[in-house]
Amino acid sequence: MEISYDLHIHTALSPCGHEDMTPNNIVNMSKLSDLDVIAITDHNSCENVEAVMRVASKSDLIVIPGIEIESREEVHLVCLFPTLDQVQKVQDIVYSHLPNLPNNRKIFGEQILFNDEDNRIGSINRLLSFACDLSLDQVVQLCLEHDGICIPAHIDRPSYSIISNLGMIPANIDFPTLEISRHNALEPFISQYPNYQVIQNSDAHDLGYIGSCNKTLDVPEKTLEAILRKLKTP
Repeated sequence: MEISYDLHIHTALSPCGHEDMTPNNIVNMSKLSDLDVIAITDHNSCENVEAVMRVASKSDLIVIPGIEIESREEVHLVCLFPTLDQVQKVQDIVYSHLPNLPNNRKIFGEQILFNDEDNRIGSINRLLSFACDLSLDQVVQLCLEHDGICIPAHIDRPSYSIISNLGMIPANIDFPTLEISRHNALEPFISQYPNYQVIQNSDAHDLGYIGSCNKTLDVPEKTLEAILRKLKTP
């Protein structure tokens, strides 16, 4: 069956995320966009994932627990997991490898925490949009150890991508799936990288971009487990 997806969405916890990226707004916009599955992937944190999952549990929208990790090489990686517990464990490790720098709200914006009623319950003062000191290979291994998948993000972008920063996709690291941004057509990249599965996500930081890519995955059933199996198969 074909399911519509957007597997790279930020809440207002990401310092570059708009304030209206709240759990209920994200879920409702995803439903309006006829999405079957989304992933919440804030920068180096998953602290708003549970609230979004709680909201979505009242509908048939699947929310994959995720986090966008910035490696030591300043490469962004979309990391997706089967359970909230697993992504939280990964987050704790990432936090221990992040520099303890304060967030400058005037420059980067506030890093807002929500409950499932969209009430602000706090904020994170530590700057999240920064490289941790885990290498690319270490991030991949960390994901594998927690039954997750690590996807190089927006490989077509001129910054914070594996291509722009390394000039290549390392052959010694197993990446079954690659992501391109919403700014380019998907088909040329499918042809360019025949040994990989290539997907396209919105990387939405505000509501208007959620579901904008309008792409689908072919899976045997509409379950989180089936979707992750598909992403792990090149």
